[in-house]
Amino acid sequence: MQSAENKLERSCGAVVFAGNREGRKYLLIRSQSGFWGYPKGHMEAGETEEETAMREVKEETGAEVQFVEGFCAREEYPLLREGRPDVKKRVTYFLARCEGGTFSPTDKREVAEVRLMPYEEAASYVYSDSLRCILAQAKQFLDEIQMD
Repeated sequence: MQSAENKLERSCGAVVFAGNREGRKYLLIRSQSGFWGYPKGHMEAGETEEETAMREVKEETGAEVQFVEGFCAREEYPLLREGRPDVKKRVTYFLARCEGGTFSPTDKREVAEVRLMPYEEAASYVYSDSLRCILAQAKQFLDEIQMD
């Protein structure tokens, strides 16, 4: 039996971008509860982290993406808003370039809006400091590898 301190839920998602360095934009979703963040969701049995992230991006945004190798960021937090402070959620984020598709909430029960934003706007919209930090890490990574 798992102790309360060891309860862990795992989710995966992606920081999705489109465009080149001068016009790069980041894809954010607004949940039905009003919070802006990145597409993400629970891992299903037998899935890898990358498979989960790819599936969740497609399900929540309609976007076709390709992962950028070498980037991975994680955040971990207690599920206070869900009334489960004894459970921690660990979210693994990858970096992905949008290859096409239409940007629209495909699961309207969870996602109210999908929007591409320049870095500064995206940083002001995300709902937590940890998500702002992950966005800054993604931007720095892209700038350093000269990703156009």
